[in-house]
Amino acid sequence: MLRTAIWFIYFFIYLIVISPGLIKAKRLKDQGKMEEFHAYIRTKYQNWARRLVKLAGGRVHIKGQELIPKDEPVLIVSNHQGNFDIPILLGYLDLKIGFISKKEVKKIPMIGKWMEYMGCVFMDRKDRRQAVKSIIEGADKLQNGYNLVVFPEGTRSKGGPVASFKKGTFKLATKSNVTILPVTIEGSYNMMEANKNKITPADVYVTISEPIRIHQHSSVDGQDLADQTQAQIVSKMNNNE
Repeated sequence: MLRTAIWFIYFFIYLIVISPGLIKAKRLKDQGKMEEFHAYIRTKYQNWARRLVKLAGGRVHIKGQELIPKDEPVLIVSNHQGNFDIPILLGYLDLKIGFISKKEVKKIPMIGKWMEYMGCVFMDRKDRRQAVKSIIEGADKLQNGYNLVVFPEGTRSKGGPVASFKKGTFKLATKSNVTILPVTIEGSYNMMEANKNKITPADVYVTISEPIRIHQHSSVDGQDLADQTQAQIVSKMNNNE
């Protein structure tokens, strides 16, 4: 219980401490220093995420970084076990990334602005028209060099079976024609969800699989793509040697 209290206190205090960084980030962006802007944002969120994982006692074991394509944007598709999936990917994936996120997150003070600067796309899944606009926005970001993370289960599995991937998510890939990077996360739910939301030390295994290149398929069906990606992600589970 004490670890949980300390973790949440640190979570919010660190956000307050780095909040002046938003001013510097805006200045860099306004000056058109985009390379410096993106590097600054990545350093801030990566340090924050790693500290959160370490403070929780998380031990991240990652395999397959060498499979990440160089000099091209990717759509990172991952299973979703728990709340710690996000800081784990932010802190340990060797890529500058943003997320496809629920629109409600944008309203959280400070967090929403950092996510906006990361290139995140906010989606209202209950509003079909707005969701379509978000898909178009996400595809445009991918075509312009951003890497985006999506959790196509739509919710956390909390250690249960991987739920069916929603084919609509893969319109981000088919509309932008970018490469899909499958990522398997195993064990993150043990850091919170498995213990009645108490922060608990645990080993987490992250496995990056072979990229799926959309342009190599003459015709791409969203459901086939969802099934293929899910099968690839699931095949890497329970493979932590």
